[in-house]
Amino acid sequence: MPVNVRQATKADAASIAEIITELQREREPVGFQGTWDEARILQQMERQGDAGAYFVVEETDRGNRILGFASVDFNSEDPEQASFGAWIRAVNRRQGHATRLAEECLAFARTRGYKRIRARLPENNEPALSYLSSIGALVPLFNPGTSFELPIYQENDRP
Repeated sequence: MPVNVRQATKADAASIAEIITELQREREPVGFQGTWDEARILQQMERQGDAGAYFVVEETDRGNRILGFASVDFNSEDPEQASFGAWIRAVNRRQGHATRLAEECLAFARTRGYKRIRARLPENNEPALSYLSSIGALVPLFNPGTSFELPIYQENDRP
């Protein structure tokens, strides 16, 4: 299946919100609490400005359907640190889409001068640990001198 990875636009907000809703319906939802509708995604995009971005992976042979998304966001307490997360629709996982998104996010982080990239790792999520560990190995390739951290989620501090 041919795919394209690109920086998301405001026109992608509804699709990103749809994916978050799908994720929240899974048996073990990861990373999103509360309502994440199109308006909230647009608000996040506006808040990020040029210091952060959403990226999407889209299927190009079926009407450009969004299969997943990732985000790089700034840390207001540490201007050299960014957070990273990637989420893929369940039916499209384990096809390399999250890795492609990570490559784009890391390139973006490099252009913005981030020196540390942090991803949140939900407790007891072995697939996420495996994925994020592999992404951590990519960080020095894309951003020499950059470090990667994997803090563990606590139930009360999820976004």
